[in-house]
Amino acid sequence: MKFTFVTLFPNLIEPYFKDSILKIATQKGVIEIDFVNPRDFTKNRHNRVDDTLIGGGAGMLMMPQPLDDAIKYIKKQDPKAYIIFPTPSAKLFKQKDAKRLSKKEHIVFVSGRYEGIDERVIEIYANEVFSIGDYILTGGELPSLVMCDAISRNIPKVLGNSSSLEVESYEDHLLEAPSFTKPNIFEKNSVIKEFLKGNHAKIATLKYDLSLLKTKYHRTDLYRKLKTKGKDYEK
Repeated sequence: MKFTFVTLFPNLIEPYFKDSILKIATQKGVIEIDFVNPRDFTKNRHNRVDDTLIGGGAGMLMMPQPLDDAIKYIKKQDPKAYIIFPTPSAKLFKQKDAKRLSKKEHIVFVSGRYEGIDERVIEIYANEVFSIGDYILTGGELPSLVMCDAISRNIPKVLGNSSSLEVESYEDHLLEAPSFTKPNIFEKNSVIKEFLKGNHAKIATLKYDLSLLKTKYHRTDLYRKLKTKGKDYEK
């Protein structure tokens, strides 16, 4: 899988791939990271990539021409490149999207800055647009990284233990059950005793019940989706 980041600030993104799981994945060639800077495609003498908003408004907007040429450059090399724009004005990115997109061969994240991107570029090139939450950031680099990380860990051979994907939060609309490690007692707080008895069938049932309770408490929206399946989850 190849990820290309279209960004004015590659240095905000590149260090994330210098450590831990994604570093190993890049070293093994499981994922490939590339950067394209729109500033390299400017045609004005001042190398500007932004301009004032037509119709008025605060701030500056990224101009269409540098982004257009940057994306054309990418598409010329790989016509099948899948273009994603992070933007607050979009549907929420979810785990099911991460799993689905992990099957792509080349994903391009186009990061906006200032007041965003000229809408015409999005309309021309976007295969999908996503928001990572109901808040505003200073640029699209962090959302691009968030999505890249979530997608990458669903790619085979990225995680050391792929079975860990099976019990994570949001699988089947459930939040993940609490987890514990040694020592058995920490600051007078004990691990749930059933976890220490080695009965894996009982532990699995308990974890499922805890997942239900956690989902009901923290995410009533997800819990309601579970109830629509026709099962009574009330305890």
